[in-house]
Amino acid sequence: MAQPRGDDKAEAPALSVCVIAYNSGPTLRTCLEHLAAQSFRDFETLVIDNASPDPGDAAIAAEFPFVRLIRNAENLGFTGAGNQGAKEARGRWYVLLNPDAYAQPDWLEALVESAARHPQVRSFTSVQLADDRPGYLDGLGDVMSIFGIPYRGGYLSPDQGQAREGEVFSPCGAAMMIDRALFQGLGGFDEDFFCYGEDVDLGYRLQLADEPTLLVPGAVIRHVGSASTGGRKSEFAVFHGTRNRFWVLFKDTPALLLPLVVPLHLLALTGIYLRRENRPHAALIWKAVKAAFAGAPMIFRSRRAVQAARRASFWQVATAMTWNPRDLMGRRAVIRPLRPARSPSR
Repeated sequence: MAQPRGDDKAEAPALSVCVIAYNSGPTLRTCLEHLAAQSFRDFETLVIDNASPDPGDAAIAAEFPFVRLIRNAENLGFTGAGNQGAKEARGRWYVLLNPDAYAQPDWLEALVESAARHPQVRSFTSVQLADDRPGYLDGLGDVMSIFGIPYRGGYLSPDQGQAREGEVFSPCGAAMMIDRALFQGLGGFDEDFFCYGEDVDLGYRLQLADEPTLLVPGAVIRHVGSASTGGRKSEFAVFHGTRNRFWVLFKDTPALLLPLVVPLHLLALTGIYLRRENRPHAALIWKAVKAAFAGAPMIFRSRRAVQAARRASFWQVATAMTWNPRDLMGRRAVIRPLRPARSPSR
């Protein structure tokens, strides 16, 4: 079988797949093995070793001749490394894949086919299955609730065929494809976020720019989840997840929605943080909340630029959210029919 493209400078590939590694260990090898088996071949693979203390990440990447390895001297976070990958990439389409995400052989083929059928769409997300729980979903795109709390649609729900082609609020950074020029034109990931919530922030800015994100049912990966950061309940994940949710709210919510979303957000967070399983993290959560408000002036400066560039109406943004509290409580997927192109020719 022919290998995916490596460092061929003669002709740019259609896709650039970027894998950001940090203490990824054996999951990185499995990830790259699945990339090597893709039926679609016109892609390059970048592996960014994000100053991982574990030297094994770079050694594993070096086992695969088609990989272009980039070693960072410092950890730039998922955001900084993601933007770095977009600058280094040569393909029109920029594909992000977590090192603990294992793509089915036709994953890239399904994404490319969907892009060909929907030329007005420039952002795509994948069906994510839970690697350690056969028959369960890891996510069907990201959902934004009217409570200002984002969540992964269908997370840890039984896979009962919920995946269908349609719009979701935002792509999940674990396995997404976006037009590279669009990604860079939006400013890429916000590097102040460092890690966690950066894909929701990007997805929110896509909504504000009137750019839909399409869930592709045939693009399937199996996802371990938080393998590099110690799990969803690690101190790192809890702190950054809590802080960055506030920052997404501050930065991206249209002004007319703020009087509704802010009180609902505080009410929902109070209920979430009073749950028994979250009580051991009370001090850490309070630290994250203080960090969120300490960073508010910086985020509000970003907000001015983001809102000034908004092309979608207030109503378009509001209807892209879910207003049903049961969706949030049950982490239900929210997939809507793809609307006709709403913007002039791009």
